[in-house]
Amino acid sequence: MWFFDPLYLLFAIPPLLLGLWAQFKVQSAFRRYSKMRTASGITGAQMARMILDRNGLHSVAVERVGGMLTDHYDPSGKVLRLSESVYGTPSVAAVGVAAHEAGHALQDKMHYGPLRLRSAIVPAVSIGSWLGPIIFLVGFFMSGVTGNTIAIIGLLLFAMTAVFALVTLPVEFDASRRAKQQLVAMGLSPQEMRGVSEVLDAAALTYVAAAVQAIMTMLYYVSLLTRRD
Repeated sequence: MWFFDPLYLLFAIPPLLLGLWAQFKVQSAFRRYSKMRTASGITGAQMARMILDRNGLHSVAVERVGGMLTDHYDPSGKVLRLSESVYGTPSVAAVGVAAHEAGHALQDKMHYGPLRLRSAIVPAVSIGSWLGPIIFLVGFFMSGVTGNTIAIIGLLLFAMTAVFALVTLPVEFDASRRAKQQLVAMGLSPQEMRGVSEVLDAAALTYVAAAVQAIMTMLYYVSLLTRRD
C-alpha cells in the first residue's frame, strides 16, 4: 500500500500467524517421520510407482525434482514429481507424501471435478494475483464512479486467488484420503499410518492457512472500498 492503514494489521496478522504455525507443524511432522523407516524399506518413489501401477496408471511417470517438499503432480504432462527427500527415502514421511501425490493422479484418472476446476482457473489466477491489486489501487486512488468501477474490477480479478485457494482445499483433502486408503491396502502398519496421517494432516493445514490469507486480503480490499469516502 502507498499509505499505512492500522486496520490492515487486523486482516493480515491472524492469517500470518496461522501460516507460520502451519509451516512449523508440517516441517516438524515431516522431520520427525523422515527418521522413521518403513518396515518394508520401500522408498517414496517405489510407493508412488506401486500405487500408480495397481490403479492402471502405468503411463504416469515418476520423476525426481530438486528442492524441499516440492512434490507435485502435473496433470497436463501426466508426471508425478517427488523431491529429493521423498524420492529415494524409505521413510514413513516419504511414502505418505508420495502417496498423496499419487492420490492426485487418481483424481485425474477419475476426472475429479475440483481438480479439473483448479487446473482450469490457473491462468486466471496467475494474472489476477498480481494484476488485480494493481488495478484495485489505480481505481482506489481515482475519484467518482470510474474509480469505484476500476477498483471493483481489480477486486474481482484478485478474488480468483481466493477461489483457487478454496477449490484447493477439497482437492488436497481428497488426495490425502485416497492416499491413506491406498497405503492401508498396501499393508502399512497402524503405527506407520499414524505417522502418515500426522504428516498429511499438517500439510493440509498449510492449504487452510493459504485460503484464510487470500480471503482476509480480499476482505481488506472490500473494507477499503467501503471506507474510501
